[in-house]
Amino acid sequence: MGANMMSWSMQVALVVALAFLVGGAWCGPPKVAPGKNITATYGSDWLEAKATWYGKPTGAGPDDNGGACGYKDVNKAPFNSMGACGNLPIFKDGLGCGSCFEIKCDKPAECSGEAVVVHITDMNYEQIAAYHFDLAGTAFGAMAKKGEEEKLRKAGIIDMKFRRVKCKYGEKVTFHVEKGSNPNYLALLVKYVDGDGDVVGVDIKEKGGDAYQPLKHSWGAIWRKDSDKPIKFPVTVQITTEGGTKTAYEDVIPEGWKADTTYTAK
Repeated sequence: MGANMMSWSMQVALVVALAFLVGGAWCGPPKVAPGKNITATYGSDWLEAKATWYGKPTGAGPDDNGGACGYKDVNKAPFNSMGACGNLPIFKDGLGCGSCFEIKCDKPAECSGEAVVVHITDMNYEQIAAYHFDLAGTAFGAMAKKGEEEKLRKAGIIDMKFRRVKCKYGEKVTFHVEKGSNPNYLALLVKYVDGDGDVVGVDIKEKGGDAYQPLKHSWGAIWRKDSDKPIKFPVTVQITTEGGTKTAYEDVIPEGWKADTTYTAK
């Protein structure tokens, strides 16, 4: 972070600290009620929102390149540090993880007015508008004219416009078997889903089985199954996106699987 610049998160923390020191009330931007949930509908209309940024000026947001969706690599392709913390109607308790949005700004003068695509990778807990994107420093700067990125970041809070778009990750869907998984407990992190991007349902079919069994939403983009009996592998995984698209990945979690390992769809 440059000497003359503080991220939105740092600004909020400073205001809170000062408020407590003087014994006064909260004096930061007012919190407002969230807007209606953003669903898997796509059109040409733009919605109004507020934009802030956090983390390093040219970083991916979180210091560990993760976030509330459970992703661990938002600094790398295909996210490319273009991540965003969505507030409640965008993050949707993790069910909005992976969804994609075009964003742009017209003011201040440093804004280019050109749309760029961001991915929901984290949760915004300090919303200051019905729709509020707390962006990675890289994503916030991407709305600027070339060479004006740092000046735009110095604005801190700006008005922006957004609309949901189909995701084009260009990668095969991956399933990360989370740490702690064992023969009776399976936790999967799902990412790189083209189209809607977000996942609202995950089911598995065990080796030799005919029926799918639903997994429970754990947190972020992670889904889990607790079983009284050992799960039989290989396992076929079926995902359902918010728009209702169902896709099955046959035997994607193999026999002899290991925890903390990523498996790629065929």
